[in-house]
Amino acid sequence: MPNNPPDEGNTVAQQTDDQPKALMPALESMTLLVAAVIVHDKATNRVVLLQRSENAKFAQGMWDLPVGKSEPGEPITETAVRELYEETGLTVTPESLRVAHIIHGAWGVEAPNGFLTVVFATHEWTGEPENREPRKHSQVCWVDVDAIPAAFVATTAKALTRHLQGSQEVSLDGWK
Repeated sequence: MPNNPPDEGNTVAQQTDDQPKALMPALESMTLLVAAVIVHDKATNRVVLLQRSENAKFAQGMWDLPVGKSEPGEPITETAVRELYEETGLTVTPESLRVAHIIHGAWGVEAPNGFLTVVFATHEWTGEPENREPRKHSQVCWVDVDAIPAAFVATTAKALTRHLQGSQEVSLDGWK
């Protein structure tokens, strides 16, 4: 294998015995990583949903799953646990989460280079839903699965529908 210098702009970190060779991240082209959580109470056949407020950056007034962006260096399961708690007050463990759906979007409001949403489902939680981010959400509540509002963010609505039908899937949004 030739020992060529890195291309201009692709700085290579100095390799040590403790650290593998790493390239500088290509932040301008990175896809946003997002986690969503379906909290499904099978006994009462209801799910926790939130309604975005008129002040929300995205989908004002629409219903959605608890969802949020991953922080640098954060495993996606921790993103799901953190975002669910921050938005609803519900506590789950990473071990209780199961992958329900994957959404790959070509573009998003805060993701001009696309986003990947891992939608998890859980049937184990503690606490009662509450609106912990009232500037972002007008309400957070249990909703019967037979009464899910029509004004729902399309990508997560599809993920929720597929989960309730017992199937897993990858869906694409905005790709040609």
